[in-house]
Amino acid sequence: MSYLETTQNVYKEAALRPNIGLCCSTNPIWELPGLKIPKIMQEMNYGCGSTVHARDLTNNPKILYVGVGGGMELLQFSYFSRQKNGVIGVDVVDEMLVASSRNFIEAEAQNDWFNSDFVNLRKGDALNLPVDDGSIDVAAQNCLFNIFKEDDLKKAIAEMYRVLKPHGRLVMSDPTCEQPMNNTLRNDDRLRALCLSGSLPIKQYIKLLTDTGFGTIEIRARKPYRILDPKHYPTDEMIYIESIEVAAIKDPMPEDGPCVFTGKAAIYFGEDDYFDDKKGHVLLKNQPLAICDKTASTLTALNRDDIFISDSTFHYDGGGCC
Repeated sequence: MSYLETTQNVYKEAALRPNIGLCCSTNPIWELPGLKIPKIMQEMNYGCGSTVHARDLTNNPKILYVGVGGGMELLQFSYFSRQKNGVIGVDVVDEMLVASSRNFIEAEAQNDWFNSDFVNLRKGDALNLPVDDGSIDVAAQNCLFNIFKEDDLKKAIAEMYRVLKPHGRLVMSDPTCEQPMNNTLRNDDRLRALCLSGSLPIKQYIKLLTDTGFGTIEIRARKPYRILDPKHYPTDEMIYIESIEVAAIKDPMPEDGPCVFTGKAAIYFGEDDYFDDKKGHVLLKNQPLAICDKTASTLTALNRDDIFISDSTFHYDGGGCC
């Protein structure tokens, strides 16, 4: 049995018998005016964060969500795209598609504004999406890509890139891990399916996105997720896993490389009202400016004693140097 077959079996079981502890989301459930999340959707929230951000979802976007789970994020996306087939949900597990369809009936009963026609559920594979080229404004996946091994992960990212419109956004939440994992953990198909042993370091995760062609990367959150301890897992040391929320934007790739925002800021505190580096970056006096890592390196190289560059906070919320 391949690791992908193991994964499908895990989520088939999770569709038939909801498993609240399957993943450990640290995000509270969205509470927005008129939005009610059915309890069954919350119980089937098999994610490690959130991919729903209001600032991504203006002007009735066309949205793709891969790995539908119980339908909670599909419902949340529909809140911002109230149009027939405005949200496409793709899953390879028949039982999960059936369960989410059933959950949408409950969502209709609890939400006057919601119609199941807003969501178009499709049987499909993340490695070969049943979606047209350049047709999607916002694509999303939650706690899915970390399951894939490297070659399949590259295919999955390339598929998301293919279906996005220019400047479209791929919004993701995945576990990451900065510590090395032994081969026993890495090759345990069930632990990979449970969103544990496939966790990659953040730099490697980002490089896979930029190698595909995404010109802008935003790290929006980095949070504690799980512990793999020697008493319960095949490891000699305790391994700390985090979850990150990332947006990869299909911007043109700059000649000097991608703009990767990891939550750094620059503060100018010199004698003048502002500092202009003549390369498109203007720092107003005593006003923090969000900067990408590339701009941080450029400003640091100036060796000025009136510009402070912060460390990465791994939380970026828009605006800034690019």
